[in-house]
Amino acid sequence: MSKYIVGLDIGTTKIACFIGERSQDDKIRIVGFGKTKSAGVEHGVVKNIIDAANSIQKAVDEASQMAKYEVEEVYVGVAGQHISSRTNRGSLMIPNDHPLIEQSDLDRLIEDQYRLVLEPGEEIIHVFPQCYEVDKEQLGIEINPVGVAGKCLEADFHIVTGNVTAIRHIRNAVVKAGYKVKGLVLEPVASSLAVLDDRDRDAGVALVDIGGGTTDIAIFHEGIIRHTSVLALAGQAITEDVRRLCGIAPAQAESLKVKFGSCLPSCVNQDEIVSIPGIRGQQSREISLRSLAGIIKNRVQLILEQVDYEIEKSHYPKQSLLAGIVLTGGGGNIKNIKDFSELIIGVDSRIGTPDEHIDKDNSISFENLNHPMYATGVGLIIYGLAEEERLAMTAAENQAEDEVVEPEVEAAPIPDPEPAPDESETKEKRKWGRKKRSSEDEPKSKKKGFFDVLNSFGGGVYQDFLKKLNDD
Repeated sequence: MSKYIVGLDIGTTKIACFIGERSQDDKIRIVGFGKTKSAGVEHGVVKNIIDAANSIQKAVDEASQMAKYEVEEVYVGVAGQHISSRTNRGSLMIPNDHPLIEQSDLDRLIEDQYRLVLEPGEEIIHVFPQCYEVDKEQLGIEINPVGVAGKCLEADFHIVTGNVTAIRHIRNAVVKAGYKVKGLVLEPVASSLAVLDDRDRDAGVALVDIGGGTTDIAIFHEGIIRHTSVLALAGQAITEDVRRLCGIAPAQAESLKVKFGSCLPSCVNQDEIVSIPGIRGQQSREISLRSLAGIIKNRVQLILEQVDYEIEKSHYPKQSLLAGIVLTGGGGNIKNIKDFSELIIGVDSRIGTPDEHIDKDNSISFENLNHPMYATGVGLIIYGLAEEERLAMTAAENQAEDEVVEPEVEAAPIPDPEPAPDESETKEKRKWGRKKRSSEDEPKSKKKGFFDVLNSFGGGVYQDFLKKLNDD
């Protein structure tokens, strides 16, 4: 296992790199952090590989220098409009020599899902088991099918796919920057690891990650991820509305949104005004903060209404989400968005930050990292640590099974020296020839013992990943 885990969040407006390790209290110790403006990325999709690679390199170099660690491989978040999901049912007949369902059977059923016939240009990113049946009898959520007696194993799966070209562009940009992709992780899955806990996932919760180019949604119920989707509307659309309607430069619009923006005009004093400097000596502009809030409200309302539609479409209605909605990402920091979300969607909401999982005392610049926009980066570290620990455990188990202890062989007793042959007997043998040796006189060949070495296949990546979610 590497000394540190590196997470790379390639977003539409920023590229952030996190370097961390597991601390003694089982939290995440962040030792390196780098952030730069994103280039060559549009709506979460890499368009210009060279520009994106340059931005990646800057962010990773900054984090690497801070951690004093040479980065070689990274876990990368993937998002974008090309992400889609579907459900599928798989089945597997258990071999006759398996009296109980084994882990290898479960692994084979999951691996079969990766062989699904997809639309041209699609690639499977994640396979999430939903529920299992053994011989047509459904198992409870808490029952592991491994160890159950049966001949037919069936399961429903939630399958996340992405565009092959878009995924290839992400890999190529990372490789062009000089690093290896250790794993691709759906961004809302990574964010969920940083801002949710078992209580949220068990009770039912909708994670809404409002980034720069996309809004990512992940719905959990009874501890399992049930629905994922990606919306093309996000923070960049809000900034564009402010730029266009206020007649200011994009950088000014983004700064105005972040520093003074709100999505509830009624909470803003109508007399508050901010002055925006003119470009190259032009006259400055005065903008009412209540008018600014009105602009932001219209776009945020459209985003939240689409989130509400996605929740209803997921077959897990709002009434089943007892933990409500968790808003994260850069858009989660818009003033009053929690209250506005409750008004539009009609369920309790909260802002999700990664502070619960960060070792506050030993991490660098904790105050700067405790922000909704960094949930994905911290989540990638958590995912990478779990994956590396799983691989190390599997390797140790395989090594233990492969180590065969040879049985000790007792030394053969030293025979007594034969007596000198009688001269008369020797003459008799010479006369009549040697006595024919019977079969009983043949020396018996020594039979050596042996052991059969069993090689186990350590699979079940997304099953162990969901188990880890439940154990966190």
